[in-house]
Order: sequence, then structure tokens, then C-alpha cells
Amino acid sequence: MSITIKPRRIFSEDLKKDIVGRVERGDIRIREVSREYQVSPSAVYNWITQYSRVLKKGEVLVVQKESEEQKNTELRKRVAELERIVGQKQMEVDFLNKIIELGSEEVKLDIKKKFGGELSNGSGLTGGSTRGK
Repeated sequence: MSITIKPRRIFSEDLKKDIVGRVERGDIRIREVSREYQVSPSAVYNWITQYSRVLKKGEVLVVQKESEEQKNTELRKRVAELERIVGQKQMEVDFLNKIIELGSEEVKLDIKKKFGGELSNGSGLTGGSTRGK
């Protein structure tokens, strides 16, 4: 059983700065740097902390894939569309309530059901005819 020890590699400051710049521009990802240079991701994060012009220690950089950004944009559009639909439905409800109110005044009868009463499920008979009353 033979154990081989990897030789210690030292990366130049210029190379580290170049890699950090490429990461900041989005040309390469941490995982790709790690694989290409056979260095741990934590070492790359240390280089970023040390050499970054944009990211300073204690700051958090949120990186998301384009597909995530596209998904967020689509969800925002969907929320806006649903808000528009709800607004239209509210206008329709207000309009129908006004018609009921005007109809009640016209026939001098409370058309609106008593608030808190039993609701109809919309099918079947309601228990009696109001025809001729």
C-alpha cells in the first residue's frame, strides 16, 4: 500500500485576480473554476473575498441562473394578470350589486337575501314559488 502526496500548488496573484474577474463578469462559475484548476470551491470563494473589486467581505452576492430570472419574470406577469382579473371581477360584483339595489327600489321589494342566511347551492328548488306575489 503506497500513499502518494499531492505536491502543493501555489497560484499567482495575477491568476487569482483574473479568475475572480471572470467569475464576477459571469464568464465562468465557481464550480467550473474548481474543476478546471483542481481547487476547492472554498478556495475560490477566498480568492473572491481577497481580490474582488465588487464584493467585499460581509456582503452577499445572490447569483441565479437565467432560467430562474425568467421564471420570476413570468410569475410577476402572472400575478399582474391575476390582479387585473380580480379587479374586473370586483367591478362586475359592484355593478351587479347596484342593479340589485336599483331593482329593489323599482319593485319596492328587498331582492337581496338576508345577510347571513342560508346560501343556495344554485341548483334545485329553493322551497317555493314567488310567482304572483
